[in-house]
Amino acid sequence: MPGQRIPTSHQPGVSLSTTCSSESWPSATCCIQCNTAACEQFHAFDVHNPHVYRALERMAARRPAAGAARVSLKDLFEDLRRQLPHGVAGLNNNYTALYARRLISEHPHWAAAFELRRRRAA
Repeated sequence: MPGQRIPTSHQPGVSLSTTCSSESWPSATCCIQCNTAACEQFHAFDVHNPHVYRALERMAARRPAAGAARVSLKDLFEDLRRQLPHGVAGLNNNYTALYARRLISEHPHWAAAFELRRRRAA
């Protein structure tokens, strides 16, 4: 739910803000803040390819609705690559964790479906 309060991450290089909404994404104060080149590349990719997030969001919503207890962003990425005729240039597997965190920040009720690991500083 947009605007939902979420805990702040204590992971190096990445933190989650306390509030998030799709209107403020990816501002410097929303969802995933970072100081690494990979995270900045993710934000640039996301801004230029908003259809990727929307597709992942739709795909992620279908999994729990179909009875899945867990959702793998890696699997969703591969499904997305197969669905798009020529793939998505720049769809980098390094972005899966950041998309998972964004999905959870905007849909906190999905948090149990995703396994998040501690991010390493780049």
